[in-house]
Amino acid sequence: MVSSAVGRFRLLALAEAVSWAGLLIGMVFKYLVVGNEIGVKVFGPVHGAIFVGYLLVTLMLAHRWDRRTLVLALVASIPPFGTVVFERWAARTGRLDEAQTAND
Repeated sequence: MVSSAVGRFRLLALAEAVSWAGLLIGMVFKYLVVGNEIGVKVFGPVHGAIFVGYLLVTLMLAHRWDRRTLVLALVASIPPFGTVVFERWAARTGRLDEAQTAND
């Protein structure tokens, strides 16, 4: 699955959403529940690294998408869980077909 750019994109789209969830849960505990910031300290850097990885793999796929699709993919990284929504849309509309990325 991760041997191609599409596979890496799909994995990082999901990982980005999961790390967002972890960061959001960490922020709830920090600001609303106990005042302990361990969740933010753990998930903040993890989410940051995965976010950068998602952006890089998205740029690796830029050659196969039109400008609108590329911008949507990049903007999808900002709201929580947007990467999963974009990945599902891109898969459904054929933008992640492996046949197109034989050289990736």
